[in-house]
Amino acid sequence: MDDSSIFSGNERKEKEQQMRQDGRLPPGQSLTLKWPVLHYGSVPSFDPARWDFGIRGLVEQPVRLTWDEFNRLPKTRTHSDFHCVTRWSRFDNDWEGVAFQDVLKLVKLKPEANFVLVHGEQGFTANVPLADLDRDDVLFATHHDGQPLSADHGYPLRLIVPHLYAWKSVKWVRAMEFTERDVPGFWEQNGYHMYGDPFLEQRFDTD
Repeated sequence: MDDSSIFSGNERKEKEQQMRQDGRLPPGQSLTLKWPVLHYGSVPSFDPARWDFGIRGLVEQPVRLTWDEFNRLPKTRTHSDFHCVTRWSRFDNDWEGVAFQDVLKLVKLKPEANFVLVHGEQGFTANVPLADLDRDDVLFATHHDGQPLSADHGYPLRLIVPHLYAWKSVKWVRAMEFTERDVPGFWEQNGYHMYGDPFLEQRFDTD
């Protein structure tokens, strides 16, 4: 990827300086005006008739939603920044979708549920503490900046966890599994940090 196509121009430099002064740019990050595409594996196809969303693990009763059922859940909009572990940050994103807190209302958690293993397509997973998902700005997004998510950015559904590195914002989400212990996901098993706080530069398990 040619960084000059992502990080160029006086506008970018001025905005980056402002974000740094405002304390919004994490250390080691650069501001991008574009939205780079990064993921492991291929972009999956989407068939609304076959798609489903599961909620399982430490819940009293597992739940399965079809695409139509998921889209009947209350919609919400959020505004947040987005920080990638590959050292770029994109600011002032507008998201639309279903709040995590509204999805959480569909199940009764068992008392020992403390973490969530988020499942995406093709076996991808990411682990996030429940407390970090049960926040007002966390949602399952279907739209970004007024447009439906593109396929390579996670359409039809992408988890958005703004305060953690973007690999935790799982693309092509299909399920969430509540667990008692912190179970490493795909990138965590391959050397990434179990938590991933951008402002603490928690990129790798040695950080």
